[in-house]
Amino acid sequence: MSDTQRQQLAARFREFLPDENVIDQKTSLATYECDGLSAYREQPLLVLLPENIAHVQQIMRLCHEQRLPVVSRGAGTSLSGGALPHAEGVVLSLAKMKRILQVDELARTAVVEPGVRNLAISEAVKEKGLYYAPDPSSQIACSIGGNVAENAGGVHCLKYGLTLHNILALKVVGADGEIFEIDQRSLHTDGYDLMPLLVGSEGMLGIVVEVTVKLLPIPRCARVVMAVFDSVEKAGDSVAAIIAEGIIPAGIEMMDNPAIRAAEDFVHANYPVEAEAILICELDGTEEEVSAQIELVEQVLRAGGAVETRLAKDETERLLFWSGRKAAFPAVGRISPDYYCIDGTIPRKSLAAVLAEVRQLSEQYGLPVANVFHAGDGNLHPLILYDANKEGELEKTEQLGSKILQLCIHHGGTITGEHGVGVEKLGEMCIQFSDAERNQFHALRECFDPLKILNPGKAIPTLARCAEHNAMHVHGGELPFPELERF
Repeated sequence: MSDTQRQQLAARFREFLPDENVIDQKTSLATYECDGLSAYREQPLLVLLPENIAHVQQIMRLCHEQRLPVVSRGAGTSLSGGALPHAEGVVLSLAKMKRILQVDELARTAVVEPGVRNLAISEAVKEKGLYYAPDPSSQIACSIGGNVAENAGGVHCLKYGLTLHNILALKVVGADGEIFEIDQRSLHTDGYDLMPLLVGSEGMLGIVVEVTVKLLPIPRCARVVMAVFDSVEKAGDSVAAIIAEGIIPAGIEMMDNPAIRAAEDFVHANYPVEAEAILICELDGTEEEVSAQIELVEQVLRAGGAVETRLAKDETERLLFWSGRKAAFPAVGRISPDYYCIDGTIPRKSLAAVLAEVRQLSEQYGLPVANVFHAGDGNLHPLILYDANKEGELEKTEQLGSKILQLCIHHGGTITGEHGVGVEKLGEMCIQFSDAERNQFHALRECFDPLKILNPGKAIPTLARCAEHNAMHVHGGELPFPELERF
């Protein structure tokens, strides 16, 4: 599209949007050229910032009429390229739709716009003794609309679930500008269950414009125990052992030595920098319940080989223990020019084996890997350290990331837990799913968006793309697990 055509298009959007809410200058568009996965960049034709549902409807009607690709964007914290712009399309930023519309203390619900920050919900209802449970590490910045798009989790997802388990209703603007609603506030609903389809659909089925979230009472008591290990494998096995005892911690997180050192240097959380691994396990409930579970958990940890256990003595130390885990990603960013965050999920029983194999792959590729992850639900976040200024190192990093994801599939897991597929994992989608399965995904999408204007090129690869990917044998290298070769 020529500059003249782009300006004519911008003028049509300015007929119903404030002038400053239509961004068309290339210097300003650069702000939106990527999300948290900055290795991939693209400038859109325009960026549009609606302020209400009517604006979103008008935008979608015009884009539908013009067959313009639309990439919806929250806070831009996605780590899979889910909000990567389309060069011939618009970015629909929901950042200005950030009102908390209603809080029902009795029903324990809140109705919010998609641009509301995750943490802002809990801050708004704290005085009522309530909070919103899903807590991604980026919760200070990420938006609830983006959480819905990616089905975000967080350190407390083991006990309290992902975004899907904490959403009661959605209001969505479809590809043609019409509104549809999904409401699960009743225990009994008619028809198909569309909520699991929409949550995690990465903006490919509609634009979420209103979310009703579930609120929970703030636990009366929450205590954290940190376990120190001289072996990553022992720490991994201890996670499964805790769950096997019938205990469901509020959260159980694991960090290996490189991640421990980076976090300690950054936030001074009193982590043992010589440890090969640490587990941070939080238990919540009544005082009596938590005390009994803490005692049992410490017994399990010591039996599993923990050389030391540390119980947070008060709320300040509890938050300090968590601060290192919450700041792990920026902490690693201080010790390497670049890092690539992988997101895959495996069965808990495979933690020790997978971590050992990740270490072998790290040595094979000559790239350090720091492991930080939600150990309780097997959601891995290996951080590959590299330097993008060195020729070929990004490509080598992507190859290593692909091998780690294939490792997850090999052990009965999946290629994502909470970051989504975006553009990052399209190749691995070709391995995990068959042609027939991907055809079903495309058929479902076409029910909502026949013109395929919503976030095109993301999440579900075409058959042609998979054929090309498979011909290259996964980035030009052999699959480490031949039984995964589905082509």
